[in-house]
Amino acid sequence: MRPSSSPSELQPSEHSGPAPHATGRLLFGGLFGTASVDAELTDRALLQALLDVERALVEAAAEEDVVPTPAAEAIGRECDARRYDPVALGWAAEAAGNPVVPLVGALTAAVPVDARPWVHIGATSQDVLDTALVLVAVRAEAVLRRDLDAAADAAARLAEEHRDTVMVARTLGQQASPTTFGLKAAGWLAILLDAGARLATARRGLPVQLGGAAGTLAGFGPAGPAVADRLADRLGLATTRLPWHTRRQPLLDLSAALGALLTGTGKIALDVGLLAQSEVAEVAEGAGSGRGGSSAMPHKRNPVDSILVTAAARRGPHLVATMFSAAVQEHERAAGGWHAEWEPLLDLVRLTGGAVGRTRRMLDGLLVRPDRMRANLAASGGLVLAEAVAARLAGGLGRGAAHDAVARAAGAARRAGSWLTFRDALLADPAVAAQLTEEELDRALDPHLWLGSAGVFVDRALAWHHERHAGAGLDRARPADGVGAADDQPREST
Repeated sequence: MRPSSSPSELQPSEHSGPAPHATGRLLFGGLFGTASVDAELTDRALLQALLDVERALVEAAAEEDVVPTPAAEAIGRECDARRYDPVALGWAAEAAGNPVVPLVGALTAAVPVDARPWVHIGATSQDVLDTALVLVAVRAEAVLRRDLDAAADAAARLAEEHRDTVMVARTLGQQASPTTFGLKAAGWLAILLDAGARLATARRGLPVQLGGAAGTLAGFGPAGPAVADRLADRLGLATTRLPWHTRRQPLLDLSAALGALLTGTGKIALDVGLLAQSEVAEVAEGAGSGRGGSSAMPHKRNPVDSILVTAAARRGPHLVATMFSAAVQEHERAAGGWHAEWEPLLDLVRLTGGAVGRTRRMLDGLLVRPDRMRANLAASGGLVLAEAVAARLAGGLGRGAAHDAVARAAGAARRAGSWLTFRDALLADPAVAAQLTEEELDRALDPHLWLGSAGVFVDRALAWHHERHAGAGLDRARPADGVGAADDQPREST
């Protein structure tokens, strides 16, 4: 069989194109994944994870004197994905309903005769496949985390650089009142920090699966729980008080965290796409060779990353829903529910990885146009400061009367068009003129003086980001041997 690199040896460049074995879709593969994460989700990578579990299983059993050490060593030597054909195993999987059965057969045939009785000792197919999927998710998350951290860094830079860059806020699709681009970027940063923390928690809680045929570990006798704990230690996964064959909370937590992160990147991408509209033009995605081009219109510069991240985010909720639907499982082992999880989970990891990678690139290269922000803010003729004027009038007129007076002036300015400004309409109202001088009105119409606590919120978001950086060592480390997540001590998962 043709050799292939193991997952730990693959170091593809970011966004270098699709990983065909991850999706089987050569034309669409590069649009929704990213090469660095996809490399951890290939058939070969999953096959290696399955074999890593089989090797760790016999080694853990040997430590408890359940398996002879020479047999465990012989089996471990054959647990190399380059020795097996994932295509052939995939076709053979149809007969048993999962790929572990033919893999165990191939592994058994590959080891010396005296080691064969110990292959897959005490385990069932679900033990190996569940644990392998957890391993793949952990490995992919470690790669995804680098893009997530970099995307948060980019959002923080934007928030800091534009802390006081005034722009118009938009609510219900309409211009509302002044805000800052720094606060908008701080909101993006908060999304990434919040979702990233939830993902880290879900990832750290992903446990080993070892229950045997019916969740009793009868095949190991009294050594069963100890073997399971040793297996978790070897793979760098959380231990678990009891097997979770039909108690799918660990995967639900992971799916929900991935879905939340995917949705968060979608919100950021949607904001960027709207701000990049020709009529708004307050931001633009960074240009690259051929990026944003149109097949028909040479002038176009489409916000490609925004488009693709938004598309991925719209697919995510259905994958999360599938995981939750599949989790309603019967008795000790599911007939169909378990099987329904495999591809949606991998798709969810892949889509999230692609969305996070593109969000990183989008924010890293984002072109911010303060001049357009000022122009769009001024386009209403001061109407977006109506709340500020009403607040100044409220002390003398009362809140209701102040609101009505400002609404009258706003209506008059809108009806008159360009020949009557909002400022002039306010001054023409006796009730307003009696309360505010022209100088006081001009102060009320200064957007820089109606930003509330925008700067404070930006500073809070930046402080949160710096705190996360200071404590990020545990979340960023990656295992040296490529077997499991060794970034912290495995903890028990409920």
